[in-house]
Amino acid sequence: MKRILVTGGAGFIGSHLCERLLNEGNEVICLDNYFTGSKANVVHLLNNPFFELIRHDVTHPYFIEVDEIYNLACPASPVHYQHNSIKTIKTSVMGAINMLGLAKRIKAKILQTSTSEVYGDPEVHPQTESYWGNVNPIGIRSCYDEGKRCAESLFFSYHYQNDVAIKVIRIFNTYGPRMNPNDGRVVSNFIVQALKGENITIFGDGQQTRSFQYVDDLIEGMIRMMNSRSDFLGPVNIGNPNEFTMLELAEQVIDLTNSKSKLTYLPLPSDDPTQRQPDISLAQKELNNWEPKVQLREGLTKTIEYFDNLLKMQVS
Repeated sequence: MKRILVTGGAGFIGSHLCERLLNEGNEVICLDNYFTGSKANVVHLLNNPFFELIRHDVTHPYFIEVDEIYNLACPASPVHYQHNSIKTIKTSVMGAINMLGLAKRIKAKILQTSTSEVYGDPEVHPQTESYWGNVNPIGIRSCYDEGKRCAESLFFSYHYQNDVAIKVIRIFNTYGPRMNPNDGRVVSNFIVQALKGENITIFGDGQQTRSFQYVDDLIEGMIRMMNSRSDFLGPVNIGNPNEFTMLELAEQVIDLTNSKSKLTYLPLPSDDPTQRQPDISLAQKELNNWEPKVQLREGLTKTIEYFDNLLKMQVS
């Protein structure tokens, strides 16, 4: 049994990670300030004697003895990270400093959940880990993009200077149950709009692309990365390389929900990437042939079921 700290553990991805780590026989300490996370995401874990839930903001130091740290704390949807851009930067940067300082003191291995947003609006397609990105450092998305880029720099600096055992992954668009219905991400937006019979909002012409990864595949990649050979630090892309336009996604959602929703078009937001697709050859090589197992239609079906139940509960 390992003792594992998960920051942002009550969030969409964090709650799935906590659940998986507990199922594997570990003791899990979940840290969250509930800015975007929710106690509801982990309430089913509270009766487990090896699960501990603590309200804490990673911009402040935290002291504990653990074997491993998964650092997920940071709002990840544009609606939430732009709501308080300074707080977003502080969470990425000061949170990384505090967690790296903890890992250094207690000699714990620490994994950073970075993001495909470090590539910005890419001029290289698909994106490999060697690509340095095309990011607007003063744009409306920069609080998240540059915060995560700085966090990566901090992780490698702590490794080179202080020999901290680090792992860095870059997460591409991920969806699944426990997404926040109001987070402004395209999958949750489309599903909620379709289930409510509202018009589905397409930004731009709908030809911009994303690669959608089901949350279970991400969790598997994260755990494999944490357990990978000690000299493999990353960064490594964790995402689904199958690419879809926004129009293709909308059509699948309408079909699976049997919705009568129509499409409505709005201007494309500033700095919104037009293409996003991971090259996962490094993950396949280093993480025991890891690759996504759940394809879009299957994942959407599970996610639609979750949101359908959630909306019915809200009505009742």
